[in-house]
Amino acid sequence: MTDQSRQPIRTFGRRQARKLSARQDWLVRERLAQLQVPSAGPGELDPSGLFAPAPDDIWLEIGFGGGEHLVAQAGRHPRTGFIGCEPFIDGMAKALGQLEDGGLDNVRLHMGDARELMRWLCDESLGRVFILFPDPWPKARHFKRRLIQPAFLAELYRVARPGAEIRFATDVRSYADGAIAQFLGHGGFEWTARTADDWRIPPEDHVTTRYEAKQLGDITPVWLRFRRIP
Repeated sequence: MTDQSRQPIRTFGRRQARKLSARQDWLVRERLAQLQVPSAGPGELDPSGLFAPAPDDIWLEIGFGGGEHLVAQAGRHPRTGFIGCEPFIDGMAKALGQLEDGGLDNVRLHMGDARELMRWLCDESLGRVFILFPDPWPKARHFKRRLIQPAFLAELYRVARPGAEIRFATDVRSYADGAIAQFLGHGGFEWTARTADDWRIPPEDHVTTRYEAKQLGDITPVWLRFRRIP
């Protein structure tokens, strides 16, 4: 088997849509190097060590788009360390600009596949994970490219601490149905919804993003909140 055949299926599309501005190009070349999460062996990276002083908790956002939600949450929770993953260079440049303008130092970044970063993290190191409007791959033949798969959930369970909250949002019906089935099928996550409004209404501290506001899917956004159980 070749190295190429062992690579995981990509869960995201193209990495760049347009040419960066001069400032964005500088941010990606210079500031990203300072904020980039260093690579590590499997399970060797303690994310608390990325911040000084050590934060009260570590939260991860997978696929942060333009960075609006990530940066706003980081501003609200200065004692929490945030890690943002985004393979799309335009989104990374936008997030870097917001971090620079806000003077925030409690965010670290990974420009690439979140599954790679999660392999580096040590066990039970995350207190919250945001997976907001991931690439839906709406055609049935592409469902295998969706992020929420058994192997991903096994890794998510490993790096989330007991009681950690997982927030998943989508505006695609088939992805919502599939995600519920996958999370509950894993057995290590509890769906916290008790009434229909629990998944129809976003969390009180949610920050609306530009992608979310476009409402490109086939349903009104749903908010699925899970808790990692022992």
